[in-house]
Amino acid sequence: MKGILRVKRTIGWPALIAAVALSLGTGGLSFFLSSNAFDAYQALQQPGFAPPGWIFAPVWTLLFIMMGIASYRVFMYGLDRKTVRSALGIFLLQLVFNFFWTLIFFRWELRGWAVIEILVLLALIVISTWQFFRIDRIAGILMVPYVLWVSFAAVLNFSIWILNML
Repeated sequence: MKGILRVKRTIGWPALIAAVALSLGTGGLSFFLSSNAFDAYQALQQPGFAPPGWIFAPVWTLLFIMMGIASYRVFMYGLDRKTVRSALGIFLLQLVFNFFWTLIFFRWELRGWAVIEILVLLALIVISTWQFFRIDRIAGILMVPYVLWVSFAAVLNFSIWILNML
């Protein structure tokens, strides 16, 4: 585990803690502001491939931790590098979109808008992942499960929107 945290032969504990806290905090706050998410999900007409509601909290927790570690690894290459600033800027932008998707889908029940929002989010995640790969291979790899999960979530979002339109 320490190998994944070590960048340029060191572990920057304050940066690591801040990066993971930022990612987890974003997800946690979004979920908190959409406190009806579990019940709302259960009440929706769902496609046959929809996972049970209980799976989302552990999956998202793991993804936010991995995202935090990935952004920490990129940060450790130095904000003096334009590529690092750009990659972290896109990462922060996708984090904002991630935050708002839960509110759009659950709190405001704008499922159609949530489809559009999640597609923009997915594009930003792919760009962020590609930029992370260019700076640090491990950081890029850490983002791949996030890309896959949000791709699945986009299909699920679209399917739920269609099934619940009437």
